[in-house]
Amino acid sequence: MNNAVFQQVRGELGRIERERGVRVLYACESGSRAWGFASRDSDYDVRFLYVHPRDWYLSVEDRRDVLEVPISNDLDVSGWELRKALRLLRKSNPPLFEWLKSPIVYRHDPAFAVQFGALAGRFYSPRRCFAHYLHMAFGNWRQYLRDREQVSLKKYLYVFRPLLACRWIERDLGQVPMLFERLVEGVLEESDVRVALDELLSRKRSGVELAAAPPVEALSWFIEAELARLEALAEPDDASGDVEELNGFFRRYALEE
Repeated sequence: MNNAVFQQVRGELGRIERERGVRVLYACESGSRAWGFASRDSDYDVRFLYVHPRDWYLSVEDRRDVLEVPISNDLDVSGWELRKALRLLRKSNPPLFEWLKSPIVYRHDPAFAVQFGALAGRFYSPRRCFAHYLHMAFGNWRQYLRDREQVSLKKYLYVFRPLLACRWIERDLGQVPMLFERLVEGVLEESDVRVALDELLSRKRSGVELAAAPPVEALSWFIEAELARLEALAEPDDASGDVEELNGFFRRYALEE
């Protein structure tokens, strides 16, 4: 990614801090650019974690815990307030884990990144993440690909990513990597499927429009068989983190002056 984009994103984050009175603790790229299969005209999906000054939290009112900025100049920017992020971490929220694994980091408080990453490791639940990715794979398959004479070819990528994430968890390989290529290299052994998938990836990265076309037989067959196999598996283990760790972490970053 070129330096101009980094400067543009960092400028936007600085503007958010000044205008909203918050402190950005971590900001990264999410979506297709972080997954490694963006096309040249893909948006930049910037996601961040932030904290308010202490007095913001000392209120009887419920306050909005998300910041969203209108899409402009290919930047899609939004963030979660720290307490919201910690509540989601307790539930082993997969998108949050993905942000922490992003290969493109725009801003980070070094101590925060290390400590939050360690917390994530203790609250990572294979069971919850597996269920999330399997649900996503089923949903995308039903919505975009199943029983259609013409399909949007790029949607195969949005089914394969959660599908291979389930394989990764099934094989007890740890937290799911952000880069799609690592997933493919790590868990996809079927050669005919890899050839068909590599062709789609190459076309998408080169900027070729993956328009509607007849289904790709090798990819569709694999998806149907794998969904049925994964659905029949026993549930993986659950998380074992202590919620008091989250409370202490929140107090350090939000309530101490």
